[in-house]
Amino acid sequence: MSATVRRIKVSRRAFTFGAAGVLFSGRRTFAFVPPSEQITLGIVGLGSRGFNLLDAFLSDARCRVVALCDVDSRHFRDGKWGRGTAYGREPARQKVEAAYADAKSGTPAIGVQVTADYRELCGRDDIDAVVVATPDHWHALCCLEALQSGRDVYCEKPVTHLFREGQLVAAEVARQNAVFQTGSQQRSDRLFRHAVELARNGVLGQMQSFEVGLPPGYDKPQGSVEVQSPPEHLDYDLWCGPAPKLPYMRARHHRWWRGHSAFGGGVLMDWIGHHNDIAHWAINVERSGPTLVEAVDWKFPDTSIYDTPRDYTIRCEYPGGITSSVSSRNRSGLKLIGTDGWVYVDRGKIEASDDRWLQKGFRPGSETVYVSNDHTGNFLECVRSRSECIAPADVAHRSVVPGHLAYVSHRMQQPLTWNADAERVENSDEANRLLFTVDYRQPWQFPVTG
Repeated sequence: MSATVRRIKVSRRAFTFGAAGVLFSGRRTFAFVPPSEQITLGIVGLGSRGFNLLDAFLSDARCRVVALCDVDSRHFRDGKWGRGTAYGREPARQKVEAAYADAKSGTPAIGVQVTADYRELCGRDDIDAVVVATPDHWHALCCLEALQSGRDVYCEKPVTHLFREGQLVAAEVARQNAVFQTGSQQRSDRLFRHAVELARNGVLGQMQSFEVGLPPGYDKPQGSVEVQSPPEHLDYDLWCGPAPKLPYMRARHHRWWRGHSAFGGGVLMDWIGHHNDIAHWAINVERSGPTLVEAVDWKFPDTSIYDTPRDYTIRCEYPGGITSSVSSRNRSGLKLIGTDGWVYVDRGKIEASDDRWLQKGFRPGSETVYVSNDHTGNFLECVRSRSECIAPADVAHRSVVPGHLAYVSHRMQQPLTWNADAERVENSDEANRLLFTVDYRQPWQFPVTG
């Protein structure tokens, strides 16, 4: 817990009223919270997803955005220059100042710190929490810097790019007694929660298997492959950071970076932290995991621009004889299958083998799970209460472990026996070496904690 958070004195009445937000004209409205009682935020990473989070926090009177960080001053994601929404430091600054200047309280716009270096943001003594929405290869360093400086953290998924990084972040959260929320926002959706409670209350009978359907990866370059000099508005060396500094091209930069393993784990790792996370929740292995993982029939794009799979299947086994298939070939979403029936859930959609299970008022049973209907709001509530968020770091790390293991399994062309308690492969020392390897580009160093 940061010293700044401890100093904030918030009346129970003020925060309880503030939590009673409602949607109105696309924005949440909250009872007035005095500036001295607001949670102060710094946001690192101001691309499309960063702007989504910025909008959510700007519409919540329980917090105030006071600092912004991005290595790009202005860009248009994968669009042509000047077309569509502008992202980056300067557009974010304008958005923040305009939002606060328009507040009904009449509060004038105030300056917000803007920087290209996340360490400057984390070094401020007036920030309670840091929001990390960078590309995956930056998640660990940004989170660890924030945690070690005494801040709580909201980080996008997957929680880290590499397996060992995930272990380190989860351990540091515990060491600092910090509040951590992963951006696996499906956990704050009632349809996914209902599917989980159907499974955990035995409505489906004894669980037998589940099917996770994820989007396919990139089958061809998604932008120009012309090698260019990085634009003046971008600090490309800092954008690459601990990752290899690959030649700059549009096909591997904004939006499309995750196609190369230097920066992300492909579409597989982008999405496994959503649907597989819900599956782990449903079968109650949030803090353990599979016993066996095998990569099956992976197909890669016919281009050297990307090195992550276009099509993929991951076969897993779990305690109790439960099996799973995580695949780009499955129907998008999650299907939980038991001896007495099944339930399928995706964003905005739920189906079941028995329609009665989906009727209004149906209660699956006495076992209920964590209820959150507002993912960013849940984070703010927990910063105040010091309670655990609905998507904590260790659970988020475990939810993507099958993806990390599958990459190693594919490389070694063999199934991997996994000891979830020890978090080690039991049938291959080489697999453990590959899994635990972290090789940062100099001068960046793999953090030493503890």
